[in-house]
Amino acid sequence: MAQGKGIRMPLYEHVFLTRQDASAQQVEELTAQFKGVIEQMGGKVAKTEQWGVKSLSYRLRKNRKAHFTLFNVEAPPAALNEVERQERLSEDVLRYLTARVDEHEEGPSAMMRKVDRDRERDDRGFGFRDRDRGSFRDRDRDRGEHRRDRDGRPPREGHDEAPPAPAREE
Repeated sequence: MAQGKGIRMPLYEHVFLTRQDASAQQVEELTAQFKGVIEQMGGKVAKTEQWGVKSLSYRLRKNRKAHFTLFNVEAPPAALNEVERQERLSEDVLRYLTARVDEHEEGPSAMMRKVDRDRERDDRGFGFRDRDRGSFRDRDRDRGEHRRDRDGRPPREGHDEAPPAPAREE
C-alpha cells in the first residue's frame, strides 16, 4: 500500500511483554529490532514507551512479572504481521497484543500517567508510609489508659491463667 496524499496508513497500538529476567538492555535490543522491522516495511513508530516490570495477573510460562513495552505505530498491516511473527519465534517475548485505533493518544499513555500520579502521591507522603499523619501505634497508645484499668481485675472464668499468688504473711 503506497502512502499518498489522501491515503493514510492504519494506526495501531502494539504492546509486548518480555520475560522478567531479561535485562533492560535485552528489552531495548528487542524494541530496536521490532522497530527496525516496522520501518523497513514502510511504517513508522510514532512513540515507544517502556512501562517497566509489572506484576502479571497469572503466570505466563513460569513468569509472575514481565517488562511491558508500548509502540504507537503507523504502518501497513504486513509490517505488524511480521513483527508478531518474530515475537512468536522469540523466547523472550511472553505475549503481545496489537489493536487498531482511529487515532493515537497525545502525550503519555494512561500507564505512564499512572506512574507519574503514583510518584507524586509518594512525594506528597500519602498512604501508610507517612507516619506523621497517624499510624496504628497512635491508636494503640490511646487505648493504653483502658488497659491499666483492667490490670487489677481477676481473670475471667474459664481462662487457663493461674490466679495471682496471695501475699504471704509472716
